[in-house]
Amino acid sequence: MSASSEPASNRLGGSGLLLLLLKARTFIALIAVFAFFALAAPNFLSTANMVIMAKHVALNAFLAIGMTFVIITGGIDLSVGSIVGLCGMVAGYLVLNGVDLGFAWTIQFNTFEIALITILVGVLIGLVNGLLITRLNVAPFIATLGTLYVARGAALLASGGATFPNLSGDANWGSDTFRWIGTGNILGIPVSIWLLIVVAAAAAYVARNTPLGRHIYAVGGNERGAGLSGVKVRQVKLAVYMFSGFCAALVGLIIASQLQAAHPATGETFELNAIAAAVLGGTSMSGGRGRIGGTIVGAFVIGILSDGLVMMGVSTFWQTVIKGLVIIAAVVVDQAQSRLEARVVLRQQAAAAR
Repeated sequence: MSASSEPASNRLGGSGLLLLLLKARTFIALIAVFAFFALAAPNFLSTANMVIMAKHVALNAFLAIGMTFVIITGGIDLSVGSIVGLCGMVAGYLVLNGVDLGFAWTIQFNTFEIALITILVGVLIGLVNGLLITRLNVAPFIATLGTLYVARGAALLASGGATFPNLSGDANWGSDTFRWIGTGNILGIPVSIWLLIVVAAAAAYVARNTPLGRHIYAVGGNERGAGLSGVKVRQVKLAVYMFSGFCAALVGLIIASQLQAAHPATGETFELNAIAAAVLGGTSMSGGRGRIGGTIVGAFVIGILSDGLVMMGVSTFWQTVIKGLVIIAAVVVDQAQSRLEARVVLRQQAAAAR
């Protein structure tokens, strides 16, 4: 018996080590890309570049956090990039023009009200996505692809395709602090980083310690079984798509504030970065598995990769190709991890039965 169990034990140990490496792939990738660009890209380790890169990572991380919850439920949200563009245009329009009620009446808004309205727009678009999927049974890919075009078209219509420039605001209405959202600092740390910390901490808490978090994983693991066990599947899906819209609106708001300008094309292909960060961070495209911490690390990998390629002068066309390859590789590795986990479980069960 000991002779027959020894090879099996060895094989199980090898599989366990490989599984551990697959689970740690995001950290390994982060160390690898950071080390590569530190050696290959000039000024990569400079303080100024680190600050800029952190801001870029934050924007990608916001979208990836929302995308993580969506993918865990077995869905996808292709509209986040367009929501970024539309919400940036909403914020820019409100800063410059307010809302014209006619008869020489115009409502002007302060910075807090502008931020609140902008975020509300993103949440409402997320709600539309959720209703299309849960009430009309439209596939998530098709539903969010449709809202991608609608939101982008609405952003273009808002200004006829032009940019809303000079979003410095007006002190008389309290909108002059609008630029602080994207350019301000608290204790020497950019506001966008503080916002990311708050959103990421809240998302991680919800995922780990609340009934909603458990229901999100249950829906992704077995939607029918979750429904039969009392989980309100429709409400869960509505919640994750609304949260994804919230995250996208926040990014649109921050970008418009940073640039002090809003352009309708802002956010194009951002959904690719968000999906790549989530999947690279260990979120399974088949649903039911994913961690916010892993997604944050994945966002760092994508952010460092993007900024490093720019610093090395790599063509934007090749950058797109490389990001696509990263997504494919992440999905392939995720599938390999799932198969290996199933194999390890079967071997453990067989060993326990002997």
